This record gives sequence, structure tokens and C-alpha cells, in this order.
Amino acid sequence: MLERVEEWPDGDWVVRPVTGAATRKTYRCPGCEQEIRVATPHLVAWPVGTVEDRRHWHPPCWRARDRRGRRRLPR
Repeated sequence: MLERVEEWPDGDWVVRPVTGAATRKTYRCPGCEQEIRVATPHLVAWPVGTVEDRRHWHPPCWRARDRRGRRRLPR
């Protein structure tokens, strides 16, 4: 899958699209706090240089995150 770097007010982020076929587990989107179920296309994003901080997002939540703010989820 193709990663890209996106510039945001809070820094540069690596963004990787994930196909539904590539998902085998349910994740929780930090934007809306709803589940991203198995087989659902979504994206993974993390600050450049900190892959351990990657999070799985619904694409509309990622695009709206600067307007809505990011909720912090417990690890």
C-alpha cells in the first residue's frame, strides 16, 4: 500500500490506506470513537518518526480532525 506524508497544523503525518481485505481485527477510530469493523476500508496515520503512535481512522474522521479535534483514547 502507498504511504504518503500529509502536512497538518500539528505536524507531518504518515498516512497509509488499508483495504477491507487487509483487516483482520476491529479498531476504534480516535475521531468518532466508533468501531472500524473487520473488512472495512480505513486508514492508519502516525506522526512522522513515531510509528508506535499509529492509529486507525475512518477516512471522513481523518479529514475532519482539524475541525473536530482528536479525542485521546487509552492505550
